[in-house]
Amino acid sequence: MHSSGDDGKLPVIYVRGFAGAGSAINDAVDDPFYGFSQGSVHVRADSSGRAKFHQFESPMLRLISDHTYEVPVHGDQWTFLNSVDAGSLNPASVWIHRFYDDAATTFAEDPEKFSLEEAAASLFALVRLVLEKTGAPKVFLVAHSMGGLICRCMLQRVIPESVAAETGVFDPAAGTKYVARVFTYATPHGGINFALGMGLLERLRDATGVHGADIFGPDRMYDYLTPQAQRQELTREDFQGTVMPADGFPVENLFCLVGSNPEDYDVAMGMSSKAVGARSDGLVQIDNAAVRGAQLAVVHRSHSGRYGIVNSEEGYQNLQRFLFGDLKVEVELVGLTVGRAAPPGVEFQLDVGLAIRGLPVLVHEQSAAHFCPIQVEHWKEGDPIDSPVPLLTTFLSSAAPRPQINGREVSTLRQALRLRLMSIRESEGHFFFADHLEQTEDWQDTLLVDIEPPSSDRALPRAWAAWNSSIPTALRDWVPAEENLLADIDPTAARWKGHVDVPEFSKELLGGTAGINLTVTPRNWND
Repeated sequence: MHSSGDDGKLPVIYVRGFAGAGSAINDAVDDPFYGFSQGSVHVRADSSGRAKFHQFESPMLRLISDHTYEVPVHGDQWTFLNSVDAGSLNPASVWIHRFYDDAATTFAEDPEKFSLEEAAASLFALVRLVLEKTGAPKVFLVAHSMGGLICRCMLQRVIPESVAAETGVFDPAAGTKYVARVFTYATPHGGINFALGMGLLERLRDATGVHGADIFGPDRMYDYLTPQAQRQELTREDFQGTVMPADGFPVENLFCLVGSNPEDYDVAMGMSSKAVGARSDGLVQIDNAAVRGAQLAVVHRSHSGRYGIVNSEEGYQNLQRFLFGDLKVEVELVGLTVGRAAPPGVEFQLDVGLAIRGLPVLVHEQSAAHFCPIQVEHWKEGDPIDSPVPLLTTFLSSAAPRPQINGREVSTLRQALRLRLMSIRESEGHFFFADHLEQTEDWQDTLLVDIEPPSSDRALPRAWAAWNSSIPTALRDWVPAEENLLADIDPTAARWKGHVDVPEFSKELLGGTAGINLTVTPRNWND
C-alpha cells in the first residue's frame, strides 16, 4: 500500500552541487542519481584494536531501507512522470533534479551552458509534476552545496514571481504551498570567500565568471535570490546571502548541515583548502554555510569526496531526524557568569558535542580543535544574568528503535550533551602561555538526558537528566530516578521546558544560577 503523504513520508527531491564544467559535468550526468547514491567505507577499531570496516550505504539506500521509500526511475524521469496518471505514484519516493543534462557534451546542443535561474525554474516544474503524480501535499528538498542555492532561488524568486504572474498577487511565502522542509549539505548560503588574496580572488572570479563560479559572489546571489518586486526595498547594499526574508519561506523549516573538516577535501579533491582557510569544509567557510535563524548542526566532515558530508552517517542521521522526527529539542546555556570575573584578556571557549543513543557518530560537534567552538562573550555592565546562550537544536523520532533491557523495551530516547570549557590569555592578537596548561579544560561534564515522547494519555513529553559527574555507573547502565525528573517550567500548551542546574562544585566558576534549559516541542510533518 502506498503512503498517502499524511504520515510525513513526502516525496524527496535531491538537488546536487556545483560540477564546474567539462568532464565534471559529464561525470554528474553519467550518474543516474547525481551522487545521492554514493556511500562510504570507514575503518573502526574493534575490542582487540584491529581495524574493522564501518560501511555507510548512502542516503538513498538508507531512505529505502529505513523509511520504505521508492526510487521510481524508468528510463527518462520526465517522460515517465508525464506518462502516468495523477495520484498514481507513491509519495514516499525519491526524485533527482537532473539539471546538468543539457550541459553535458554527450547530450547537449550547447554544452557547458548553465543557468542557475533556469535550474531553479525547472526544479519548480519538477516539484509541481511530482506533487500531481503522487498526490502528496508538499515535497522535501535535499540539496548539496550549490543545490541549496538553487532551492533558495526557487523559493525566494521563481515561485513568488511565477505565482504572481498567474494570480496577479505577489506572495513572498508562496513556496510554503509546495515545500515542507529543506535540508542543505554544505551550501554556501553566504557565498564563497577566500582567506588569501585580500579580496582579489573573489573580484577576479566575479568579473570573469570562470566556469560560472560567479554564482557564489554577492552580485549574482542578489540577482537570483531577490525578486524584482522586492528590489526597491532590498537593495544590493543591504543584501546578505545568509539572511532570508522574514515574510518568505520560514527559516525554521530549513536545516543547514555545516562541515568543519577541510583536510579531507584536500585529499579527496586534489585541491588546497588553504584558499578558504582552516575554518571551513575545504570549500565553504563555516560562517557562510548556514542561514541566520535556521536549524543547523556542525559535523567534522569535508565538503565532498571520500569523507564528504553527503555520504556520511552524520549527514544522514541529521537528515532523517529533521525530515521525519516528531520532537524538536532546543538546548540553551543560561546564567553563565564566567566572563564577569575573568582577568583582562582571558577568552573562554566552549566545546559542544551531542550523541544520540544507538548512533556510532556525533550528530553535532563544535570544538576549538576544529576551529568552531562557541565563543563565550564577555559580560558587559547591564547584561541580564539569565541571557541564554543557544547551544544546539536537534530532532528526535519517537518511532526510533530502542534497546531491550531485561526483556523490556526502554521507553525513553537518550542523548548525551558533552560540554568542555577552556580559557586562554590573549592580548593584541597574541596568545600568552605563562599560566597556561595546554589541552586542559577549566570544566567539563556530560549531561545525560532521557526524553519520553508524548502518549495517548499525555500530550507533552517528559524528561529526566543527570550530570555524568554524579553518575557512579557506566552511562549505558544509568536508570533515571525520581529526583532526575525535570519539572515543566513553561506554561505554553504545546511545549515542554525543563531546567538543570550545573553541578554544585562548578557554580563558583560558571555562576550560581548557571544551568541548561531543554525545550521539547512535538511537531507535525507540515510544521
